[in-house]
Amino acid sequence: MARSGIQYSDVQQAVDTLLSRGDTPSVQRIREVLGTGSFTTISEHFRQWRAEREQNRDVPPPQGLPTSVVNIATELWKEALEAAHQALLHYREEADRQVEAAQREASDADLRAANAEQRESALAEHLRHTESRVEALNRDLAASQADEAYWRAQANDAQDTIRQLQQTHERTQQHLAEQQESHAEALAQRQAEWEQRLAQEVQRHEAAEDRLMGLLDSARQERAQEESAYQQRLKQAEKRNETLVNNVKTLEQSLHQYQLEASQQQQAQQQLETRMEALQQRYEEVTEKLDSAESALAHQTHQHQAREQAWQEQLWSRMETMQRQLSDLPTSLARHQDDER
Repeated sequence: MARSGIQYSDVQQAVDTLLSRGDTPSVQRIREVLGTGSFTTISEHFRQWRAEREQNRDVPPPQGLPTSVVNIATELWKEALEAAHQALLHYREEADRQVEAAQREASDADLRAANAEQRESALAEHLRHTESRVEALNRDLAASQADEAYWRAQANDAQDTIRQLQQTHERTQQHLAEQQESHAEALAQRQAEWEQRLAQEVQRHEAAEDRLMGLLDSARQERAQEESAYQQRLKQAEKRNETLVNNVKTLEQSLHQYQLEASQQQQAQQQLETRMEALQQRYEEVTEKLDSAESALAHQTHQHQAREQAWQEQLWSRMETMQRQLSDLPTSLARHQDDER
């Protein structure tokens, strides 16, 4: 629908003006002559003008005009038709190019829209993937926090266990020190008792030394052998005691090494429990060995005392026998003298 601003008569007058100048009419040139108007309106009026011109092409020229004027008008009309045809071709080519450009722009717009839809879909998928990852990370974070709380509790339990082990170790050291001190005191007391008994026996037997010199020499040799055996057993007991002390020191070093390892590996709860059981078993073994050594020493001491008592009883028996022989000696001598007489 043509606009009311530009009329067909205006376009026709502009075309006449262009033809009078010798210019080929076109939409752009018509608009330049008019100075206003839209290309669509001017194009519609210009198309109407061309249609009317085609219709009037075969109309004979008016009668009464000179032949030269008619010929000139005819030539001018042919030139105008040719120029209009060329202008139409140019306009059509320009319109085709514009249509092709518009189609390309529409295709590009469709392609950009499809790309935009694909990008939007990809972004939506990426957003869903990101949200899934965020949810997974939140779950992992919650699990990590729970694990951290669990391991912190395990570390606190391990520290409590280490403190209990340290207290147990201190009590063990104190108990071992008390046992060593008690054992040393018992050995010293027994040594003093043996020395005292030995001194008493020496004093007791000095009175009968002249009469029982041979018996005492034999008894001293036996006693020397017994004393040597006792000293040897005592040295063995001392060596066993030293071995026990070394075992205790080894246990202390092992416990110290275990404490160092426990401080460096607080999360290795199973290894800690295994080593605790091994240390406890080793401590029990050392305790059993110490008890066995004390029992063996007590047994050896008891045997020595029994042998010493038996030796003393045998010595007293021999002394009583010799005393009876000495008592009977005067009687025997008298009888012998009587028999000789």
